[in-house]
Amino acid sequence: MGFLSLVCVLFFLFGVKVYCQYETYQWDEDYDQESDDDYQPEFQFRQNAEYGVPFHQYTLGCASECFCPTNFPSSMYCDNRKLKIIPNIPMHIQQLYLQFNEIEAVTANSFINATHLKEINLSHNKIRSQKIDYGVFAKFSNLLQLHLEHNNLEEFPFPLPKSLERLLLGYNEISRLQTNAMDGLVNLTMLDLCCNQLHDSMLTEKILAKMEKLMQLNLCNNRLESMPPGLPSSLMYLSLENNSISSIPENYFDKLPKLHALRMSHNNLQDIPYNIFNLSNLIELNIGHNKLKQAFYIPRSLEHLYLENNEIEKINVTAMCPSIDPLHHHHLTYLRVDQNKLKEPISSYIFFCFPHIHSIYYGEQRSSNGQTIQLKTQVFRFQDEDDSDEHDDPDRAHEDQEQEGPEEHFDPHFN
Repeated sequence: MGFLSLVCVLFFLFGVKVYCQYETYQWDEDYDQESDDDYQPEFQFRQNAEYGVPFHQYTLGCASECFCPTNFPSSMYCDNRKLKIIPNIPMHIQQLYLQFNEIEAVTANSFINATHLKEINLSHNKIRSQKIDYGVFAKFSNLLQLHLEHNNLEEFPFPLPKSLERLLLGYNEISRLQTNAMDGLVNLTMLDLCCNQLHDSMLTEKILAKMEKLMQLNLCNNRLESMPPGLPSSLMYLSLENNSISSIPENYFDKLPKLHALRMSHNNLQDIPYNIFNLSNLIELNIGHNKLKQAFYIPRSLEHLYLENNEIEKINVTAMCPSIDPLHHHHLTYLRVDQNKLKEPISSYIFFCFPHIHSIYYGEQRSSNGQTIQLKTQVFRFQDEDDSDEHDDPDRAHEDQEQEGPEEHFDPHFN
């Protein structure tokens, strides 16, 4: 009986081995001949049926100055290598990283074989506009991201491919923008132009309205004196910090119903329309470091409001919240009002109007003679029922909040 059992075990193992060999052979056969057209991962590990690039090319062909990892066969890393010219890019490369080098020119010769690029990162180099070959980027019909921030560009790059979704041009010297520079950028969702030399005359309504899918526009640290006209209705995030904008036209935001975050700190805002921020989806509003003197209407959706460093002497809660609807609460949770001219804390009525509020940061206030004063409550936190420790020791909770300080870099989670 024992001998028969041993024979059965050996026969079973032999069958499993043969079955596994057959399955391995079948898998290899399918791998060579079939492709998954429905699912295209960010990094290609299998044969790219769309472009017809043989698999063996993924393991070969990498510029000697760069690094092509075997686990990311479509990526080429050439960053931080003190390169002065762009090396020749192999055909199969899709992600190209050339940041933090000393590259001064972008020539077509380097990209003769590179026809499948999806992302190019040329940030932190020394590239000037006149050193970019005309149309060098336009031929990349699959390009999704282009990084050119921290260079020496004097004008907006043109032409660009229609496929582009993210374009980063911050920290350059852009002061020229062709009227047709944004033609064809119908798929662009994010445009970063912060820290350049843009003037009002450059941003006309016809130029900006062409980007029909734009969701994020960064224009901080420029030379704007008025609100940019003709913004697409798809916009969700608008950054205008560190400009010289002094007013906001009535009904300016009526065509931006999807706006989630607006940052306009460090401008010259003085008098703004009372209902200017009445937006149903606005979550974050930062208008600190301006010259505002009075409160305005707060939309129900707003969660984080930054009013620091203005000229506000008294906050009228009734003006901010003219009515209370128990079925539709305001969602404000954080309010920063330091470096204003408040002489006393905000009325406790604010907690009836904004029942979700957690923190009000008063910090230091400025007196009429320019000196700073401290209010009795530097930081106030409304305690939730779940904060059992703070209920047990309210003095400790107050001390913790004083150490916490202002939440200057709060990053909201959008729904």
